[in-house]
Amino acid sequence: MKLVLRNALAVAAVASALALSVAGGAAQAATPKDMFVMATLLDEFTTLDPGEIYELVPEEYVANTYDRLVRVDLRDPSKFNGDVAQSWTVSPDGLTVTFKIRPGLKFHSGNPLTADDVAWSIQRAVLLDKGPAAVLQGIGLAKDNVLQRVKKVDDSTVSVTTDQKYAPTFVLNVLGSWPASVLDQKLLLSHQKGNDFGNDWLRTNEAGSGAYKLVKWTANDSIVLQRFDGYRMPLAMKRIVLRHVSEAASQRLLLENGDVDVARDLSPDDLATLAKSGKARVTAVPQATLMYLGLNVKNPNLAKPEVQEAMKWLIDYNGIQNHVVRSTYKVHETFLPEGFLGALTANPYQQNVAKARALLAKAGLANGFTVKMDVRNDYPYNEIAQAVQANLAQGNIKVEIIPGDNKQTLAKYRARQHDIYIGEWSADYIDPHSNAQGFTWNPDNGDGSSYKMLAWRNAWDIPQLTKETNAALAEPSSAKRPQLYQAMQKEVLAQSPFVIMFEKVAQVAYRPGVSGLEVGPINDLVSYRDLKKQ
Repeated sequence: MKLVLRNALAVAAVASALALSVAGGAAQAATPKDMFVMATLLDEFTTLDPGEIYELVPEEYVANTYDRLVRVDLRDPSKFNGDVAQSWTVSPDGLTVTFKIRPGLKFHSGNPLTADDVAWSIQRAVLLDKGPAAVLQGIGLAKDNVLQRVKKVDDSTVSVTTDQKYAPTFVLNVLGSWPASVLDQKLLLSHQKGNDFGNDWLRTNEAGSGAYKLVKWTANDSIVLQRFDGYRMPLAMKRIVLRHVSEAASQRLLLENGDVDVARDLSPDDLATLAKSGKARVTAVPQATLMYLGLNVKNPNLAKPEVQEAMKWLIDYNGIQNHVVRSTYKVHETFLPEGFLGALTANPYQQNVAKARALLAKAGLANGFTVKMDVRNDYPYNEIAQAVQANLAQGNIKVEIIPGDNKQTLAKYRARQHDIYIGEWSADYIDPHSNAQGFTWNPDNGDGSSYKMLAWRNAWDIPQLTKETNAALAEPSSAKRPQLYQAMQKEVLAQSPFVIMFEKVAQVAYRPGVSGLEVGPINDLVSYRDLKKQ
């Protein structure tokens, strides 16, 4: 009862503070000094379980409420900092990494954090067999071997054994990602239903040891976090409030009026307005996030290679970038983001209607066809979808836009019930395999597959590319490995059901005096720990 009362009072305090800020308008222009309020998009949330989450902002939530063994160093992504682990060693054969756990750590519940929790959490993510399990499968952890390969050695030691020798940085990237978050085993088992590992309870609750703990999640509205005073470092912010604000103009107004401290999803026009007003500073952060069209090849028209290539020639990439997403995206047509090992930066496609029409005629579709496109009902997806609709119409491809909230569009996409899906893919970790696994890996194209990555979602059966993806992952040569990824990117550019259009550039707008928000190239590397307000 004390916990319920404390949470209720915390939420009431947040609501009161926000109400006072709104009532005061621009004249008051301040949120409480120990509370950080951020305008963002929260409509991706369908669960709070790190073993089930596979969306961008939810990954950011996990990164700040849960710990993991290690975290990549944002200043040098080739290096790692200990999180729960204070040190680690790699066996001479390169197969086993042994981690020493920091002493004295506790979960938000007050339960001690031990090697038992670390090993069980990784095992749980694999045995739960939701989307994030695919990340851990990248180092050979599967339902039939994870209990043998992830072991508690003693109360302060955990070992992880991979199925083959990988670059140590690849293994650490996987074990430093959100699916390897450390969960409170004792708390979750107390809420277990059948063999669900506490999944049903954790969908709306939290069981971590991170810098902040969950107070309340209101779907499509807000998330309230509270400082964990038992954390291993001091934290300036007592409360973090994430507010769902779907319209970019509304985010800007809230920022100008002082009702939020940071806005994360502003349009180019709103960013320009802020720059003129001088009421905020804006920082640009390149993101490992690609915007693309996924073409479901279960649709016989979209399965034709000539149609896939024609669509790539119909898109006016530069026009959309210049007029719709000027400062928030840049043209990028390959599946590896700029800066990744082996990434190609050439963008060979530009709008060429004559070439596209010739390809459609070759496919027997000179008169075009009608197709549906599922679109998230937020900026900039709607605006880009309308531009794409106009572009494809020049080849007599008539697109019916089906708007929906992100949960609806994602559900259709994951069930392979779409024709065209316009969406984003963000790398899970800073290694090329993260994106290759999404775009060029599909070991089982059956409807009941356990490997439901992007190629599978678009029903693209690619045994040869899957072999090439596996070979690139296993390649020990630091000189040859990027060459393999470059060859695969060229293959996907030439023929695939993916029209990759843009790479995201995050524009983060801050109120004066706000500092310390670390925004990495992926949402899993966003940190609230160093937030400060003057």
